[in-house]
Amino acid sequence: MDVLEGQPLGAGRRIAVCVSRFNGEVTDRLLDGAVTALRGAGVAESGIVVIHVPGAFELPWAAVAAIRAEERSKAGTFHAVVALGAVIRGETDHYDYVCEAAREGVLRIGIETGVPVLFGVLTCDTEEQAMDRAGGAHGNKGADVALDALRMADLADRLRARARS
Repeated sequence: MDVLEGQPLGAGRRIAVCVSRFNGEVTDRLLDGAVTALRGAGVAESGIVVIHVPGAFELPWAAVAAIRAEERSKAGTFHAVVALGAVIRGETDHYDYVCEAAREGVLRIGIETGVPVLFGVLTCDTEEQAMDRAGGAHGNKGADVALDALRMADLADRLRARARS
């Protein structure tokens, strides 16, 4: 039986981190966690591109725009994209629309481009829950998703190599 699993190997990787400015107190912490994790895994400073967008709704657009722009540049392509945001439930249906659009968009972009795009959008009922997941009692989900992006990039490489052999 063959078992394939990616490892969080950052050397030589280029990772885009798209991050929402909305709920900035939370997303700044997610971003710090993601960048720290990527550096710790060996991603060079020049291999990390941070892209700020207004809110979680805009994350899918930023992810696909980053992938397409990078493919047209001399740099090649991103090995993965991390989408970070925080949507906190309010009194209207806006929460549901933003969460669904971000989720569906991130999923679709990864499938359509073949570049792993990871969903690091916190969808919480309260700001306290979001802070707990952005470096608080439940760790830093930005760091977790960044390391998973490296795992997916490595897995993609392993699958491509397997297809060539």
